[in-house]
Amino acid sequence: MVTRAQPRQPRQPRRAGSAGAEMLATGGAASAEGPGRPGPLQDETLGVASVPSQWRGAQGIRGETKSCQTASIATAEASSQTRKCADAEVQTEAPELVRVPSVSRHDGPRLAAFLRRVEAMVIRELNKNRRSHAFDGFEVNWTEQQWTVTCLHTLGYPPAQGQGLHVTSLSWNTTGSVVACAYGRLDDGDWSTLKSFVCAWNLDRRGLNPRQPSVVVEVPSAVMCLAFHPTQPSHIAGGLYSGEVLVWDVSRPEDPLLWRTGLTDDTHTDPVYQVVWLPEPRHSHRFQVLSVATDGKVLLWQGVGAGQLQLTEGFALVVQQLPRNTKLRKPPRGETEVGTTAVAFSSFDPSLFVLGTEGGFPLKCSLAAEEAALTRMPSSVPLRAPAQFTFSPHGGPVYSVSCSPFHRNLFLSAGTDGHVHLYSMLQAQPLTSLRLSHKYLFAVRWSPVRPLVFAAASGEGDVQLFDLQKSSQKPTVSIKQTQDGSPVYCLEFNRQQTQLLAAGDAQGTVKVWQLSTEFTEQGPGETEDLEQLAAEVAT
Repeated sequence: MVTRAQPRQPRQPRRAGSAGAEMLATGGAASAEGPGRPGPLQDETLGVASVPSQWRGAQGIRGETKSCQTASIATAEASSQTRKCADAEVQTEAPELVRVPSVSRHDGPRLAAFLRRVEAMVIRELNKNRRSHAFDGFEVNWTEQQWTVTCLHTLGYPPAQGQGLHVTSLSWNTTGSVVACAYGRLDDGDWSTLKSFVCAWNLDRRGLNPRQPSVVVEVPSAVMCLAFHPTQPSHIAGGLYSGEVLVWDVSRPEDPLLWRTGLTDDTHTDPVYQVVWLPEPRHSHRFQVLSVATDGKVLLWQGVGAGQLQLTEGFALVVQQLPRNTKLRKPPRGETEVGTTAVAFSSFDPSLFVLGTEGGFPLKCSLAAEEAALTRMPSSVPLRAPAQFTFSPHGGPVYSVSCSPFHRNLFLSAGTDGHVHLYSMLQAQPLTSLRLSHKYLFAVRWSPVRPLVFAAASGEGDVQLFDLQKSSQKPTVSIKQTQDGSPVYCLEFNRQQTQLLAAGDAQGTVKVWQLSTEFTEQGPGETEDLEQLAAEVAT
């Protein structure tokens, strides 16, 4: 009998951690199969007990993955090469001895005799030169001479000109670089509700557009007059046809209005024809606005809070209180107020001023007057009577007056009779009367640099320049401002740039004229000639 050996079962691989269990089951004996023995133990894989980490879970929830990348760095290579240098030697020429010629010894006795002989004559000539006035008022001027009067700029605002508005007033600011004009109407008609403008041009600005002002202020009523502040270059006061007085700050184009009088009992009831800035008596750095109108009132305004101009002082002109040194037209029954159309202050006495009136007679007045005005016009402050002296009248209303900046007693007036009168404060009759136009004269201004020069604006479209040193009867130069002969309503000299004169006309145009040298340089003895003219009047 043949017996086959049974093949052995392959051994299962042991698992880590199960060897101890196997040995324990077999008592350490080899697991060999045989008759009557049980089969080998089988490996069993049990589940692994694990405890999850709560910390890792929390970190995984909060964890974020981010990345960043810096900008790529640009690199470049460059090379530089220095200049080639070379050394060189120079040799100066050998110095030469310069021989100084010997000075011969002077003849002392002969020189002394000569000096004694000419001493009296030299002293006499020196004394004569010391007493001479040939060069009085002469200033060295290195600027180029200007031989003719030329037009530098022709300025205008088309919307105002399209409405047929006139240039009613002009003013230069304190720096002399900005000229402003008022648009309104001076002819007959009710213009109180007509929208108007105040325009300003900076002539020093590069790229000046003569048809586009630097500043435009819209005003609800015709503007009759304006005046720049004496020290604030952007502040300007204006008087309206409605009787209001306003002050603007043209450096604030969005909201230029600073102060206004409003329509109260203190406000003028007639058009305001001129405004002037005056320093306060106790505070010379602070200024008030003085206004004159044809309602007979002269009012002083002070800017206060809330954009209001407050009345501080007031004057009223009534016929009954005028000095009776001249024959005046008897007013109609019930008419007592004297309408004022122009004002000019003395350069020597801050309280002294001259008024032009609708009746044609200039009045000398004083801010220091204390007499109460005999009027029933309503006012929040007592009104006083300022008139001190009445001058001989023109043949029609006086539209302009101008006090001399070189003599305390002289002033000019211009009126609708076409005459310019030269007055002295010391007598009623004018020094001289010049017929300049067959139509109205609207403005007259004394030169700020020439004692005997003044300019006048005529209703025939001319600007006339007078030099009384050359002629006392006819203008030295007559400038044609308007080609159609329409009136010239206003003119102003530039006190900073004295070669400039601005004039405004009925066409809505402002022309800036450059004066010739003869009108800007003072001649010898001119001040003495002015003094002599005033002295002849006084006698």
